[in-house]
Amino acid sequence: MTLDELAAIASRIRAEIGKVVVGQVDTVDLMVTALVTGGHMLLEGPPGTAKTLIAQAFAHTLDLKFGRIQFTPDLLPGDILGVSLFNFQTSTFEQRLGPIFCDILLADEINRTPPKVQAALLEAMQERQITLDGESRAMSPHFMVVATENPIEHQGVYPLPEAQLDRFLFKHILGYPSREEELDIVLSTGAAASADLTGLQKQADGETIRAMIACAANLRVSPEIADYVVSLVRATRSSPEISTGVSPRAGAHLLAASRSRAALDGRDYVLPDDVKVLAGPAFRHRIVLSPAAEIEGRSADQALDAVIAGVEPPR
Repeated sequence: MTLDELAAIASRIRAEIGKVVVGQVDTVDLMVTALVTGGHMLLEGPPGTAKTLIAQAFAHTLDLKFGRIQFTPDLLPGDILGVSLFNFQTSTFEQRLGPIFCDILLADEINRTPPKVQAALLEAMQERQITLDGESRAMSPHFMVVATENPIEHQGVYPLPEAQLDRFLFKHILGYPSREEELDIVLSTGAAASADLTGLQKQADGETIRAMIACAANLRVSPEIADYVVSLVRATRSSPEISTGVSPRAGAHLLAASRSRAALDGRDYVLPDDVKVLAGPAFRHRIVLSPAAEIEGRSADQALDAVIAGVEPPR
């Protein structure tokens, strides 16, 4: 696959999602970047900002198996991974696989379930396999989690463990639409209970996505860009506003995502701007603010903006 072909397919995916999602261009761009990078996506925003709709529309544009789990406080790990049931006719145990066995998994309101259930996703997200009754089962090579969470509820909400957050390539925060976009939303969906996704056309299958990932992975990255990524990673560990900086995995994720962003733009080289644009979504869920920064009311994004501004990009 050529870079022009990759960029054209990505453009068609964006356009197809745009048929049912008003605005949220940055969100869709990050999701396509995550797809080409082979990473997972965490969407955070208040209710009604189209988090679930975007994830559903994204899955409908891909010719892949789609699964959805609505996370609730009474969910058990077996509800996600599957269970072994005894068959009295054959006198043997049979495994009933859970909904995690799909290509694109919508983990809706992932922070409304206990940590034990959230941890059940760790092996699947990192290694694309699960262990059920002591037996390892491979999952789809295209397995991608698109998780949503609501930041304003405090009852029945469980913060995601840091180890799980580190497995997400991006965390994107959705805001409210502009006045013009909100008017379009009211006029286009006010007469229906929900958006109609059945008319969306499939734009890429598994073979195409594998070719897109391989094309992006082959992009040239200069030593200066790699050094810039490492400098940003290490700067988060020395910032006075951050008590815990990002992991080496975060740097690897950022460089891989920067390759994908360049490929989606039809370029065969990575620019410092690719790294700067993606550093916030790639880092914001992996840092822990210092007590002093929290007392001052600083946010993770503000601390990261200071870090990025303090590291000189290559020229």
